[in-house]
Amino acid sequence: MNATLTDFHYGAVTPVTAYLMACLGSALGLRCTVRSMRRGAQRKRIGWLSLAAVSIGCGIWTMHFIAMIGFSVNGAAVEYNTRLTLLSLAVAIVVVAVGVFLVGYLGARPTVLGTAGLVMGLGVAAMHYIGMAAMDISGTIRYETFTVLLSVLVAVVAATAALWAAVSIQGFWASLGASLVMGIAVTGMHYTGMAAVSVHIDHAGTSPPSSVTIMSFLLAMIAGPVTVLVLAAVIVMFDPELMLGNDEVSPEPRPAVGGAFTAGRSSSPVPYGHQGP
Repeated sequence: MNATLTDFHYGAVTPVTAYLMACLGSALGLRCTVRSMRRGAQRKRIGWLSLAAVSIGCGIWTMHFIAMIGFSVNGAAVEYNTRLTLLSLAVAIVVVAVGVFLVGYLGARPTVLGTAGLVMGLGVAAMHYIGMAAMDISGTIRYETFTVLLSVLVAVVAATAALWAAVSIQGFWASLGASLVMGIAVTGMHYTGMAAVSVHIDHAGTSPPSSVTIMSFLLAMIAGPVTVLVLAAVIVMFDPELMLGNDEVSPEPRPAVGGAFTAGRSSSPVPYGHQGP
């Protein structure tokens, strides 16, 4: 028989917290990507883009498993496979890194954005369904094909929008607004995917494990990525250019006529990708 499912076992606590974590990861990732594109940051670009990928990947993954704390199957035991759970985290970070590095080094041309967004979106969807495969349920999980495809489409659109925002939106408040929208898109992708799920119980009468035990496992898994997000937030907070949204960077001292050195200020930022004469 088909089991009764719920994604909101603890009410609004899990979806709201999951959304906030998605927003945090997106905000940090966008700001780090912007920082990698500023003048004078070329030698540190790999570091900033890596931090952006880790932030977005950890934010999405943490969102997923916080939301899964609220998932319950009436009459079925639910446990998690540790290896698959950690694999889903690795997939999230790696595929986000591919998208971020493509845009970070090749710019915001439509073909680059489309390719990077497709790879990143498919990776986010893969993270979601690997995380679902990590569940060990005393029953059979089934998926509605159309809703699964819809969730993948949402993931691709969300990823492409995030990458576009990273290279197009200037200023702290604009990036913050973009991260809030991205949080809605990523969380929406998760719950769209969950709407495709049904569970057929194989053996009636199986006593499910304590919800406290499941929550303890998920919280232990989430602790590491949350710590990484906190450290990334500290790094961003201690970079005044990121916090203030200042696009102007003082150039390196340059030799003037007569051999003296001057260190002037640039009156306007050089757009990303612009080559001087």
